[in-house]
Amino acid sequence: MGLFDDRKKLENGKKQVPVWFMRQAGRYHSHYQNIKKNSNFMQMCKTPELACEITLGPVEEFSFDAAILFSDLLFPLELIGMGLSYNSGPPTLEVKLEHLNDLKKLKASQDPATFYGFQKKSLELLKQKLSSEVSLLGFTGAPFTLYTYAVEGAHKGSLVSSKKGLYDGRFEGLCEFLVPSIIEQLSLQAEGGADGLCLFDTAAGELTLKDYTRFILPKIRSVTKELKKRYPEKKIIYYSKMTHLDYLEEIQDDNIDVLGIDWRCNLVSALKRFSKDYYIQGNIDPVWLHLPWQNLETNLAQFWAELQSHDLNLDRWIAGLGHGVIIETPEQNVKKTVEYIHRNFIY
Repeated sequence: MGLFDDRKKLENGKKQVPVWFMRQAGRYHSHYQNIKKNSNFMQMCKTPELACEITLGPVEEFSFDAAILFSDLLFPLELIGMGLSYNSGPPTLEVKLEHLNDLKKLKASQDPATFYGFQKKSLELLKQKLSSEVSLLGFTGAPFTLYTYAVEGAHKGSLVSSKKGLYDGRFEGLCEFLVPSIIEQLSLQAEGGADGLCLFDTAAGELTLKDYTRFILPKIRSVTKELKKRYPEKKIIYYSKMTHLDYLEEIQDDNIDVLGIDWRCNLVSALKRFSKDYYIQGNIDPVWLHLPWQNLETNLAQFWAELQSHDLNLDRWIAGLGHGVIIETPEQNVKKTVEYIHRNFIY
Protein backbone atom coordinates (compact mmCIF):
# COMPACT_ATOMS: atom_id res chain seq x y z
CA MET A 1 0.00 0.00 0.00
CA GLY A 2 2.10 2.85 -1.33
CA LEU A 3 0.18 5.55 0.53
CA PHE A 4 1.62 4.51 3.84
CA ASP A 5 4.87 3.18 5.32
CA ASP A 6 5.99 1.34 2.20
CA ARG A 7 5.74 4.38 -0.06
CA LYS A 8 7.85 4.46 -3.20
CA LYS A 9 11.60 4.83 -2.75
CA LEU A 10 13.77 6.17 -5.57
CA GLU A 11 17.24 5.04 -6.67
CA ASN A 12 18.87 7.91 -4.79
CA GLY A 13 17.29 6.75 -1.56
CA LYS A 14 14.74 9.53 -1.45
CA LYS A 15 11.01 8.99 -1.28
CA GLN A 16 8.13 10.12 -3.48
CA VAL A 17 5.02 11.67 -1.96
CA PRO A 18 1.95 9.58 -2.91
CA VAL A 19 -1.23 11.21 -4.22
CA TRP A 20 -4.89 10.45 -4.75
CA PHE A 21 -7.94 12.71 -5.11
CA MET A 22 -11.47 12.42 -3.82
CA ARG A 23 -13.88 12.14 -6.78
CA GLN A 24 -10.97 11.26 -9.06
CA ALA A 25 -13.39 8.95 -10.89
CA GLY A 26 -16.27 11.18 -11.85
CA ARG A 27 -17.98 13.64 -14.11
CA TYR A 28 -14.93 15.61 -15.23
CA HIS A 29 -13.41 12.48 -16.80
CA SER A 30 -14.22 11.55 -20.42
CA HIS A 31 -13.76 7.89 -19.50
CA TYR A 32 -16.67 8.23 -17.05
CA GLN A 33 -18.78 10.23 -19.52
CA ASN A 34 -18.38 7.57 -22.20
CA ILE A 35 -19.66 4.88 -19.85
CA LYS A 36 -22.50 7.13 -18.68
CA LYS A 37 -23.86 7.38 -22.24
CA ASN A 38 -25.30 3.89 -21.85
CA SER A 39 -25.99 3.85 -18.08
CA ASN A 40 -27.46 5.98 -15.35
CA PHE A 41 -25.72 6.85 -12.10
CA MET A 42 -27.45 4.19 -9.99
CA GLN A 43 -26.65 1.50 -12.55
CA MET A 44 -23.01 2.54 -12.62
CA CYS A 45 -22.75 2.35 -8.84
CA LYS A 46 -24.64 -0.91 -8.44
CA THR A 47 -23.21 -2.87 -11.39
CA PRO A 48 -19.86 -4.13 -10.08
CA GLU A 49 -18.31 -4.45 -13.52
CA LEU A 50 -19.15 -0.82 -14.35
CA ALA A 51 -18.09 0.50 -10.94
CA CYS A 52 -14.80 -1.38 -11.33
CA GLU A 53 -14.19 0.04 -14.81
CA ILE A 54 -14.97 3.60 -13.72
CA THR A 55 -12.74 3.29 -10.65
CA LEU A 56 -9.82 2.02 -12.74
CA GLY A 57 -10.10 4.75 -15.38
CA PRO A 58 -8.23 7.59 -13.62
CA VAL A 59 -5.73 5.22 -11.98
CA GLU A 60 -4.73 3.85 -15.37
CA GLU A 61 -4.74 7.22 -17.14
CA PHE A 62 -3.31 9.51 -14.46
CA SER A 63 -1.26 7.09 -12.29
CA PHE A 64 -2.84 7.85 -8.93
CA ASP A 65 -1.39 5.91 -6.00
CA ALA A 66 -4.81 4.84 -4.76
CA ALA A 67 -8.06 3.75 -6.34
CA ILE A 68 -11.22 4.78 -4.53
CA LEU A 69 -14.38 2.82 -5.16
CA PHE A 70 -16.76 4.54 -7.53
CA SER A 71 -19.98 4.76 -5.54
CA ASP A 72 -21.99 7.26 -3.51
CA LEU A 73 -21.97 8.11 0.18
CA LEU A 74 -25.77 8.21 0.54
CA PHE A 75 -26.59 4.53 0.14
CA PRO A 76 -27.10 4.04 3.91
CA LEU A 77 -30.16 6.30 3.57
CA GLU A 78 -31.59 4.12 0.82
CA LEU A 79 -31.17 1.04 2.99
CA ILE A 80 -33.33 2.49 5.77
CA GLY A 81 -36.20 3.36 3.44
CA MET A 82 -35.65 7.04 2.62
CA GLY A 83 -36.26 6.57 -1.11
CA LEU A 84 -32.94 7.63 -2.62
CA SER A 85 -33.08 8.60 -6.30
CA TYR A 86 -30.75 10.22 -8.85
CA ASN A 87 -33.32 10.49 -11.63
CA SER A 88 -33.28 14.29 -11.58
CA GLY A 89 -29.49 14.50 -11.48
CA PRO A 90 -28.67 15.47 -7.88
CA PRO A 91 -29.71 12.96 -5.19
CA THR A 92 -33.26 13.28 -3.88
CA LEU A 93 -35.07 11.57 -1.01
CA GLU A 94 -38.74 10.62 -0.79
CA VAL A 95 -38.70 10.77 3.02
CA LYS A 96 -37.17 13.57 5.07
CA LEU A 97 -36.50 13.63 8.79
CA GLU A 98 -38.32 16.89 9.54
CA HIS A 99 -39.87 15.82 12.85
CA LEU A 100 -39.01 13.32 15.54
CA ASN A 101 -42.00 11.17 14.58
CA ASP A 102 -40.54 10.75 11.09
CA LEU A 103 -38.13 8.22 12.59
CA LYS A 104 -41.08 5.82 12.74
CA LYS A 105 -41.13 5.75 8.92
CA LEU A 106 -37.67 4.24 8.74
CA LYS A 107 -37.00 0.55 8.43
CA ALA A 108 -34.15 -1.41 6.89
CA SER A 109 -35.30 -2.81 3.56
CA GLN A 110 -32.69 -5.59 3.52
CA ASP A 111 -29.98 -7.16 5.55
CA PRO A 112 -26.90 -4.91 5.14
CA ALA A 113 -24.79 -7.82 3.87
CA THR A 114 -27.25 -8.31 1.04
CA PHE A 115 -27.88 -4.65 0.32
CA TYR A 116 -24.21 -3.63 0.17
CA GLY A 117 -23.16 -6.72 -1.75
CA PHE A 118 -22.60 -4.67 -4.91
CA GLN A 119 -19.85 -2.68 -3.21
CA LYS A 120 -18.11 -5.79 -1.92
CA LYS A 121 -18.21 -7.37 -5.38
CA SER A 122 -16.87 -4.19 -7.01
CA LEU A 123 -13.93 -4.15 -4.61
CA GLU A 124 -13.22 -7.83 -5.21
CA LEU A 125 -13.01 -7.15 -8.95
CA LEU A 126 -10.77 -4.15 -8.36
CA LYS A 127 -8.44 -6.12 -6.09
CA GLN A 128 -7.94 -8.63 -8.89
CA LYS A 129 -7.03 -5.95 -11.44
CA LEU A 130 -5.04 -3.39 -9.46
CA SER A 131 -1.29 -3.44 -9.06
CA SER A 132 -0.19 -4.35 -5.54
CA GLU A 133 1.50 -0.91 -5.43
CA VAL A 134 -1.88 0.87 -5.66
CA SER A 135 -3.94 1.16 -2.47
CA LEU A 136 -7.64 0.35 -2.71
CA LEU A 137 -10.06 2.51 -0.75
CA GLY A 138 -13.71 2.10 0.16
CA PHE A 139 -15.88 4.81 1.68
CA THR A 140 -19.20 5.95 3.02
CA GLY A 141 -20.76 9.06 4.50
CA ALA A 142 -20.08 9.88 8.14
CA PRO A 143 -23.14 9.93 10.44
CA PHE A 144 -23.65 13.71 10.64
CA THR A 145 -23.25 14.27 6.91
CA LEU A 146 -25.75 11.51 6.15
CA TYR A 147 -28.07 12.99 8.76
CA THR A 148 -28.00 16.44 7.14
CA TYR A 149 -29.12 14.88 3.87
CA ALA A 150 -31.84 12.97 5.71
CA VAL A 151 -33.15 16.20 7.26
CA GLU A 152 -32.58 18.77 4.54
CA GLY A 153 -32.54 16.61 1.43
CA ALA A 154 -29.09 18.04 0.65
CA HIS A 155 -26.09 19.61 2.32
CA LYS A 156 -26.99 23.21 1.62
CA GLY A 157 -28.11 26.37 3.34
CA SER A 158 -27.73 27.13 7.01
CA LEU A 159 -28.87 23.65 8.19
CA VAL A 160 -31.24 25.15 10.74
CA SER A 161 -33.42 22.04 10.98
CA SER A 162 -30.40 19.73 11.14
CA LYS A 163 -28.81 21.70 13.95
CA LYS A 164 -32.09 21.82 15.89
CA GLY A 165 -32.32 18.06 15.44
CA LEU A 166 -29.13 17.59 17.45
CA TYR A 167 -31.14 18.78 20.45
CA ASP A 168 -34.61 17.36 19.75
CA GLY A 169 -33.54 13.73 19.36
CA ARG A 170 -33.57 13.32 15.60
CA PHE A 171 -29.80 12.92 15.25
CA GLU A 172 -29.56 10.42 18.07
CA GLY A 173 -32.57 8.51 16.76
CA LEU A 174 -31.25 8.33 13.20
CA CYS A 175 -27.84 7.20 14.42
CA GLU A 176 -29.48 4.14 15.94
CA PHE A 177 -30.09 3.12 12.32
CA LEU A 178 -27.01 4.65 10.72
CA VAL A 179 -24.14 3.63 12.97
CA PRO A 180 -24.72 -0.16 12.78
CA SER A 181 -25.39 0.14 9.04
CA ILE A 182 -22.18 2.08 8.40
CA ILE A 183 -20.17 -0.44 10.39
CA GLU A 184 -21.60 -3.33 8.38
CA GLN A 185 -21.13 -1.46 5.09
CA LEU A 186 -17.47 -0.70 5.75
CA SER A 187 -16.94 -4.22 7.08
CA LEU A 188 -18.15 -5.62 3.76
CA GLN A 189 -15.82 -3.24 1.96
CA ALA A 190 -12.94 -4.47 4.10
CA GLU A 191 -13.83 -8.07 3.29
CA GLY A 192 -14.01 -7.14 -0.38
CA GLY A 193 -10.36 -6.14 -0.28
CA ALA A 194 -10.27 -2.44 0.59
CA ASP A 195 -6.96 -1.45 2.19
CA GLY A 196 -8.44 1.72 3.63
CA LEU A 197 -11.95 2.71 4.75
CA CYS A 198 -12.98 6.35 4.40
CA LEU A 199 -15.59 8.27 6.38
CA PHE A 200 -16.44 11.49 4.55
CA ASP A 201 -17.89 14.23 6.76
CA THR A 202 -18.45 17.15 4.41
CA ALA A 203 -21.03 18.84 6.67
CA ALA A 204 -19.02 18.67 9.90
CA GLY A 205 -17.53 22.15 9.68
CA GLU A 206 -20.99 23.74 9.67
CA LEU A 207 -21.18 23.09 13.41
CA THR A 208 -19.75 24.94 16.35
CA LEU A 209 -16.78 23.26 17.97
CA LYS A 210 -18.93 22.59 21.03
CA ASP A 211 -21.64 20.78 19.07
CA TYR A 212 -19.10 18.91 16.94
CA THR A 213 -17.35 17.66 20.05
CA ARG A 214 -20.53 16.84 21.98
CA PHE A 215 -22.66 15.20 19.30
CA ILE A 216 -20.54 14.14 16.34
CA LEU A 217 -17.28 12.76 17.68
CA PRO A 218 -18.87 10.07 19.89
CA LYS A 219 -20.58 8.62 16.80
CA ILE A 220 -17.37 8.70 14.79
CA ARG A 221 -15.54 6.94 17.61
CA SER A 222 -18.20 4.24 17.87
CA VAL A 223 -17.72 3.44 14.17
CA THR A 224 -13.93 3.54 14.16
CA LYS A 225 -13.58 1.53 17.36
CA GLU A 226 -15.65 -1.36 16.02
CA LEU A 227 -13.99 -1.31 12.60
CA LYS A 228 -10.49 -1.34 14.05
CA LYS A 229 -11.51 -4.16 16.39
CA ARG A 230 -12.73 -6.21 13.44
CA TYR A 231 -10.01 -5.24 10.95
CA PRO A 232 -6.92 -3.99 12.79
CA GLU A 233 -4.82 -4.11 9.62
CA LYS A 234 -7.09 -1.75 7.66
CA LYS A 235 -6.42 1.97 7.57
CA ILE A 236 -9.30 4.21 8.68
CA ILE A 237 -9.50 7.60 6.98
CA TYR A 238 -11.64 10.45 8.30
CA TYR A 239 -12.11 13.55 6.17
CA SER A 240 -13.98 16.56 7.53
CA LYS A 241 -14.64 19.70 5.52
CA MET A 242 -14.34 23.21 7.00
CA THR A 243 -13.07 21.89 10.32
CA HIS A 244 -10.17 23.99 11.55
CA LEU A 245 -7.24 22.90 13.69
CA ASP A 246 -9.14 23.15 16.98
CA TYR A 247 -11.71 20.67 15.64
CA LEU A 248 -8.98 18.27 14.60
CA GLU A 249 -7.44 18.62 18.05
CA GLU A 250 -10.65 17.33 19.62
CA ILE A 251 -10.89 14.18 17.50
CA GLN A 252 -8.39 12.27 19.66
CA ASP A 253 -9.19 8.91 18.09
CA ASP A 254 -6.49 6.24 18.18
CA ASN A 255 -8.48 4.17 15.69
CA ILE A 256 -8.20 6.78 12.93
CA ASP A 257 -5.07 6.44 10.81
CA VAL A 258 -5.50 9.33 8.36
CA LEU A 259 -7.01 12.79 8.73
CA GLY A 260 -8.10 14.43 5.50
CA ILE A 261 -8.16 18.23 5.68
CA ASP A 262 -9.51 20.89 3.37
CA TRP A 263 -7.71 23.89 1.88
CA ARG A 264 -8.81 26.22 4.67
CA CYS A 265 -6.44 24.48 7.09
CA ASN A 266 -2.79 25.43 7.30
CA LEU A 267 -1.08 22.22 6.18
CA VAL A 268 2.21 23.03 7.90
CA SER A 269 0.44 23.55 11.21
CA ALA A 270 -1.61 20.38 10.75
CA LEU A 271 1.51 18.31 10.09
CA LYS A 272 3.33 19.82 13.05
CA ARG A 273 0.44 19.25 15.44
CA PHE A 274 -0.97 15.92 14.29
CA SER A 275 1.52 13.90 12.22
CA LYS A 276 2.71 12.05 15.32
CA ASP A 277 -0.80 10.65 15.68
CA TYR A 278 -2.14 10.46 12.11
CA TYR A 279 -1.18 10.57 8.48
CA ILE A 280 -2.40 13.88 7.05
CA GLN A 281 -3.95 14.12 3.59
CA GLY A 282 -4.59 17.31 1.66
CA ASN A 283 -5.03 20.01 0.91
CA ILE A 284 -4.62 21.59 -2.53
CA ASP A 285 -7.52 23.84 -3.47
CA PRO A 286 -9.56 21.94 -6.12
CA VAL A 287 -10.19 25.23 -7.94
CA TRP A 288 -6.45 25.50 -8.71
CA LEU A 289 -6.99 22.70 -11.21
CA HIS A 290 -9.19 25.06 -13.23
CA LEU A 291 -6.36 27.56 -13.67
CA PRO A 292 -4.13 27.80 -16.73
CA TRP A 293 -1.26 25.35 -16.29
CA GLN A 294 1.29 28.14 -15.84
CA ASN A 295 -0.59 29.43 -12.79
CA LEU A 296 -1.29 25.94 -11.45
CA GLU A 297 2.33 24.90 -11.80
CA THR A 298 3.49 28.02 -9.95
CA ASN A 299 1.04 27.34 -7.14
CA LEU A 300 2.16 23.72 -6.82
CA ALA A 301 5.82 24.77 -6.71
CA GLN A 302 5.10 27.33 -3.98
CA PHE A 303 2.97 24.79 -2.09
CA TRP A 304 5.87 22.30 -2.04
CA ALA A 305 8.47 24.95 -1.23
CA GLU A 306 6.46 25.98 1.83
CA LEU A 307 6.40 22.40 3.11
CA GLN A 308 10.12 21.96 2.49
CA SER A 309 10.94 25.14 4.40
CA HIS A 310 9.79 23.57 7.66
CA ASP A 311 11.03 20.61 9.67
CA LEU A 312 8.13 18.26 8.88
CA ASN A 313 7.75 14.49 8.88
CA LEU A 314 6.73 14.12 5.24
CA ASP A 315 6.50 10.35 5.70
CA ARG A 316 3.18 11.20 7.31
CA TRP A 317 1.78 13.26 4.43
CA ILE A 318 -0.36 12.09 1.49
CA ALA A 319 -0.88 14.69 -1.24
CA GLY A 320 -4.42 15.37 -2.33
CA LEU A 321 -7.10 17.97 -2.81
CA GLY A 322 -8.89 19.78 -0.03
CA HIS A 323 -12.11 18.24 -1.36
CA GLY A 324 -13.13 16.37 -4.52
CA VAL A 325 -12.33 17.03 -8.16
CA ILE A 326 -14.85 19.61 -9.38
CA ILE A 327 -17.02 19.00 -12.43
CA GLU A 328 -15.51 20.42 -15.66
CA THR A 329 -11.98 20.30 -14.24
CA PRO A 330 -9.66 20.03 -17.27
CA GLU A 331 -8.42 16.46 -17.53
CA GLN A 332 -4.98 17.63 -18.63
CA ASN A 333 -4.60 19.58 -15.39
CA VAL A 334 -5.38 16.46 -13.37
CA LYS A 335 -2.80 14.51 -15.37
CA LYS A 336 -0.16 17.24 -15.15
CA THR A 337 -0.75 17.76 -11.43
CA VAL A 338 -0.21 14.08 -10.60
CA GLU A 339 2.87 14.03 -12.84
CA TYR A 340 4.22 17.18 -11.18
CA ILE A 341 3.72 15.75 -7.69
CA HIS A 342 5.41 12.47 -8.60
CA ARG A 343 8.31 14.25 -10.28
CA ASN A 344 8.88 17.07 -7.81
CA PHE A 345 7.45 16.18 -4.39
CA ILE A 346 10.57 14.22 -3.43
CA TYR A 347 12.14 14.21 0.01
